[in-house]
Amino acid sequence: MVDESREPPDESDDGVPATGEVIPDRFSSDEVFQRIVADADHEITSGARELFFAAVAGGFAITVTFLLYASLSASTEGTIAAVLLYPIGFVYIIIGGYQLYTENTLPPVALTLERLTSVPSLFRHWLVVLAGNFTGGAIGAVALAYGGVFSPGAGAVALGLAKKGIETPAHALFFKGAFAGLIVAGVVWMDFAARDTISRITVVYLAFLAIPLGNLFHVVVSFTEAVYAALAGDLAMTVALSEFVLPVLLGNTLGGIALVTVVNYYQTSERRLEVERFEHVRRLSGREMLLGNLAGRSYVPIVDTLEEFVRDPESYRILVPVANPRTERRLVEFACTLARQREKGTVHAVHIVQAPTRMSLEEGGHRDRITRESNRLIDDLETAVAPEEVAFETSTIVSTRSFEEVFDRARRTRPDLVVMGWGSDRLWTAARAERPLDELTNRLPSDFLVVKDRGLDPSRVLLPTAGGPDSDLNAGVARTLRATADADVSLLHVVDGPGEREAGERFIEEWAAERDLGDARSVVDDGGDIEAAIEREAADHTLVLIGATERGMIARLVTESLHLDVVNDVNASVVLAERPTERSLRQRLFGRGRREK
Repeated sequence: MVDESREPPDESDDGVPATGEVIPDRFSSDEVFQRIVADADHEITSGARELFFAAVAGGFAITVTFLLYASLSASTEGTIAAVLLYPIGFVYIIIGGYQLYTENTLPPVALTLERLTSVPSLFRHWLVVLAGNFTGGAIGAVALAYGGVFSPGAGAVALGLAKKGIETPAHALFFKGAFAGLIVAGVVWMDFAARDTISRITVVYLAFLAIPLGNLFHVVVSFTEAVYAALAGDLAMTVALSEFVLPVLLGNTLGGIALVTVVNYYQTSERRLEVERFEHVRRLSGREMLLGNLAGRSYVPIVDTLEEFVRDPESYRILVPVANPRTERRLVEFACTLARQREKGTVHAVHIVQAPTRMSLEEGGHRDRITRESNRLIDDLETAVAPEEVAFETSTIVSTRSFEEVFDRARRTRPDLVVMGWGSDRLWTAARAERPLDELTNRLPSDFLVVKDRGLDPSRVLLPTAGGPDSDLNAGVARTLRATADADVSLLHVVDGPGEREAGERFIEEWAAERDLGDARSVVDDGGDIEAAIEREAADHTLVLIGATERGMIARLVTESLHLDVVNDVNASVVLAERPTERSLRQRLFGRGRREK
């Protein structure tokens, strides 16, 4: 039954509705760019291990292209069938989500152009993927050279492919590589514009078909051919790399960047990031773009509510990163206690939210919900803590890299001290999957206190010491707790036997006097077992302050190689302290040793 009371929609003369809106059946260039940036955000924050092995798989998949091209060229005495199967390896890579170096001339570069990641991060990403591709290609070449896969005719054709590359002039290799790089970067753009798998496969297949048809060169295929020729023939690898692979590599790279990425970037509107980055976009500065972490930070998180920041040089700043404001209130209160004695003490609590990998651009409501909930939790935290005589600041970070954000925020705001919780429900669980720990923890941006919270009662404090900068940091904490929380402070020094007791007593007396702790109770233990002595003394204390180990406390906590059983055995809260150290070039390269400031 037709409802005749409803008025028909207005129509134009040709029958097209005159009202309403048109829903496009394809993505606009802005939307494609936003999808690329979102994917690049995931890739650039991936760990080196994840990237490398995805790239190894991609490099090995290229072996399929090399195998089929050489085998069919020999068996059909022509190149048509071989050309038709050439794209198979690339279809595996792109549809399967593997990493290919030439694909990465578009997404990470787009992120860099937007000043959301730094040039050093881009180069690191490229090097890891290229190393993985070359490793996978070399493994495939070894299998082909020694596995009896090729027939004699196919083996001869395979050797001829590398010889053909060597005989091509370097400038020709470069420009052939540039056109191949253009094709691959164009495939990436169209892959993100496609809405279904069939369209993606068609685009990938037809585009990569142009490489053999156009007599072009792809660097991973060329490297695989060169390794095979070096193993099965008499080609010198150094010659193959310098006269064949390198010109193709440069061409692929510059072709992908200059001919596609830059053009596609500038054809999109300046409003392209409205959907991608909420309303809180804080791009990298020029120095951060060029120097990365050396100048502050190397990456802009998905959401960062911190406004443009200017450091007050007269303030004493404590940064407190929290994963759950509801359960880490005591940690923030502890930081406020430490800041209260300072004339311009400031506590900055930052809520770091672990974002889902590859967060969907279209889920704007989901993102808004995350930020609203974070703001509510932070406001409740500030109300509960009610800091007195302390400036209290808050911010929210939404990022796929929760652990690294602690260090980036510290480099950006330059606090005097970072106070963070330690536990499985804190920020440590993501640490192993992010950037190599040595890169983070061997250049601490400030003093660090890592707190094992068992009530955080500062009334009775135990400070074991053998000297050193980390014990000096704990001495400052003890003095502050004595002044602001009326803490009763005890000092502990362990020596190897009764014969060293007198020297130990002299050391602890001088050490305490120099650090304004002369009135603290001092204990010298001559049992030689440091952990046993701490455990005995901690039974009568509520808080234990322990200095870092020689290799670095934070890195060892994450890798679970901090062999301090006493931390788990005592009933008191434990604070582990670590100060930044200056390291020689040898120490930076090899990660050994530790030099006091």
